Amino acid sequence: MRTTDSRRATSREQVVGRFARLLAQGLVVAVVAGSTTAFAMLHKQVTLDVDGSVVQVQAFGRTVADVLAAGDVAVGERDLVAPAPNEQIAAGGLVVVRHSRQLTLEVDGDQRTVWTTALTVGEAVDGLGLRDGVRLSASRSDALGRELRVSTEKTIHLAVDGQVIDGVTSGGTVRDALREIGLVLDEGDEVSVPLDAAAVDGLVVMVTRAATQGETVTEALPFDVQEVEDATQFTGTTKVRTAGRAGVRTSTYQVEVVGGVVISRTLLTSVVTTPPVTQVVAKGTRALPNPSAVAVEPGTAQAMGKEMAAARGWGDDQFACLLVLWNHESGWRVNAGNPVTGAYGIPQSLPGSKMATVGADWQTNPATQITWGLNYIAGRYGTPCGAYAQWLGHNWY
Repeated sequence: MRTTDSRRATSREQVVGRFARLLAQGLVVAVVAGSTTAFAMLHKQVTLDVDGSVVQVQAFGRTVADVLAAGDVAVGERDLVAPAPNEQIAAGGLVVVRHSRQLTLEVDGDQRTVWTTALTVGEAVDGLGLRDGVRLSASRSDALGRELRVSTEKTIHLAVDGQVIDGVTSGGTVRDALREIGLVLDEGDEVSVPLDAAAVDGLVVMVTRAATQGETVTEALPFDVQEVEDATQFTGTTKVRTAGRAGVRTSTYQVEVVGGVVISRTLLTSVVTTPPVTQVVAKGTRALPNPSAVAVEPGTAQAMGKEMAAARGWGDDQFACLLVLWNHESGWRVNAGNPVTGAYGIPQSLPGSKMATVGADWQTNPATQITWGLNYIAGRYGTPCGAYAQWLGHNWY
């Protein structure tokens, strides 16, 4: 017969054993629950934008690289991935991929090969820093092919018929430039530069008219230059609103030839068959924003923008334009989004993912957004005041 003490010891052993079993079962449940939670956290749906094609990807993993692997998307060192492959991505996030490719670019006859992640001709032109007024071999909205020819606006000096005509043109060749400026060449006329040569800014083209014994002669008529005030442009800026075009005068002469030598030449009629087109140059009259009013609080996006603009040689007068422009566009907020157009960030890039060409942190980093915005302004308008003048006239830039 057991003693009371032995019965008590047995009871304690049973309790301890039961507690140990329950503890072990609880640990198993905790491990299973923890694994299920971790599994759920790793599984997510992410939007993947690959070269403009948007798909939803079911991925297991924490990083962008995991999402790319799930979507079977391969990327190289020249390709653009935003956010970066090693960064974490949350459920519902967006990953932008732009595969880089070689583009044969010809600018005013100068051919070179560049790498680009642009999808359209317009994106490529903006990324290359080319200004408005250029002539392109394709529309800005067209998908970018493997080749792109660009002809910039330039001034060509024509020495013809005893005068010099300074014509503005975006023609790619001398032939195109002469046609745009309005010069008519007769059979036998000679030019100092091959007609198929590239037209470059400042080019001088001398035209030698063919000798004639005939009665009809065509002559180029120079155009006038008219300056008009433009309240939408800032003081100190000018813009060719209408390019001048030379006219044509047709004259008929009575020629008397003796022994093969012209001894007299009498004008019978002279008619302006094509009137010249006056070149209209808009001269800005709008006062610049007050440079003294550009004080910004240190450490803000505006202060960063002022410093970055100054590094490009843009003083307080230009920053005053930038300050007002981006105040209107975004209030200088890094997360400013337009729900209608999809524009995003401080400069209101459309779409916002364009800014990934500067950095993968384009959604959150003001320096990345400002850098992209200043690059865009420099390439498209030359200066912040040029961009602001566009905004004043059209409410977009």
